[in-house]
Amino acid sequence: MNFKLIFNIAIHLLRARLKQSIVAAVGVTFGIAMFISLVSFMNGLNDLLDGLMLNRTPHVLLYNEIKPSENQPISLSETYKNDVNFVNSVKPKDRGKAIYNSKAIMHYLKQDQRIIDVAPKISTPVFFNSGTIEISGVINGIDVLAEEKLFALSDYIVEGKIADLEQNNSIIIGKGLADKMLLVKGDIIKITSAKGNLASLKIVGISQIGIADIDNTVSYTSLDTAQKLLGEATNYVTDIQIKLYDITTAPALAREFHSKFYLDTIDYQTANSQFETGSSVRSIISYAVGIVLLIVAGFGIYNILNMMIFEKMDSIAILKATGFSGNDVKWIFISLSLIIGLVGGVFGLLFGFIFSSIIDVIPFNTASLPTVTTYPINFNPLFYVIGITFALVTTIIAGLFPALKASKIDPVEIIRGK
Repeated sequence: MNFKLIFNIAIHLLRARLKQSIVAAVGVTFGIAMFISLVSFMNGLNDLLDGLMLNRTPHVLLYNEIKPSENQPISLSETYKNDVNFVNSVKPKDRGKAIYNSKAIMHYLKQDQRIIDVAPKISTPVFFNSGTIEISGVINGIDVLAEEKLFALSDYIVEGKIADLEQNNSIIIGKGLADKMLLVKGDIIKITSAKGNLASLKIVGISQIGIADIDNTVSYTSLDTAQKLLGEATNYVTDIQIKLYDITTAPALAREFHSKFYLDTIDYQTANSQFETGSSVRSIISYAVGIVLLIVAGFGIYNILNMMIFEKMDSIAILKATGFSGNDVKWIFISLSLIIGLVGGVFGLLFGFIFSSIIDVIPFNTASLPTVTTYPINFNPLFYVIGITFALVTTIIAGLFPALKASKIDPVEIIRGK
């Protein structure tokens, strides 16, 4: 089989139907360009939402959940342990939210090679007092340096600096809470803890995560200040946040730490299962739309090649009469579809990149997302590989059926008919 000759004949046939061939290639170009633009934008959006939610979530969280004891005293009795026992009005186990021996646990975790670092936290409900009005919220007492290292909290500080929390009796409040209470940096806010302790803290910054439920209720202070507010010792911690090198191991490590430290644990996948489902659905939709566009372009190639076969019956008959086999003719038409798919695919990748670059510089300014300035785009090379691969596969399949039809043409019948 002379592939060079077959390729030259395919080029000649393309020139003979140049307008139709260009239309088919444009269809592939449009499909690939829209596929690249859509997938890049949707995955960029997913990355943005991951940054807002998942990057603020520890990969594994250790804490004490207030819940009833799993083993009631009656189940330990030799007399009744094998019976079916009904226990009513079970009260939560009185163990508190504090993590016992937290410093030793954190020291152990920091030695683990699978862990980037750990960050202790105190999470407690409080009331923010504004005159006679009390607004409920949450204060997170944090280790400033560890929190900044693991979660880049400074990216969400719109006024002030995260380092200012090192000052005594200082606090960073959410943007929503500041707007409700008409507070600005430098003001004093009065806080009442759940135990009734009162404190006056200086506002050294304002944060804006971009999620209303957080910005309206959550504030940050140092571990020392939170411990003083609650009247607790310096080793009082309610949460230990863990960041991992390999986040896929989070579920397994959560189970391991639960059995090792007898603490409640939750991994980021469990904590954000609904959020991750939404990201998956958006990706599926974008891929589905792109594939449909390419299939539609494939039907265009199929129709054009079919028409070309009807118009070139004489040429096909002459080729066969001069010694070309049915397999040679088949490869001529497959080459036609491959050329259309390759040219259309390459231009589709180019225009897809151009469209994505244009979207990437379009301003996107919103008060709720201060860290976002343009529409998000993910320039992942894998999207371009998928695009050109699917373009070639689609066009080969679209050209295969007309090629098989052309290979079965009997030159004697065509010439006799003439």
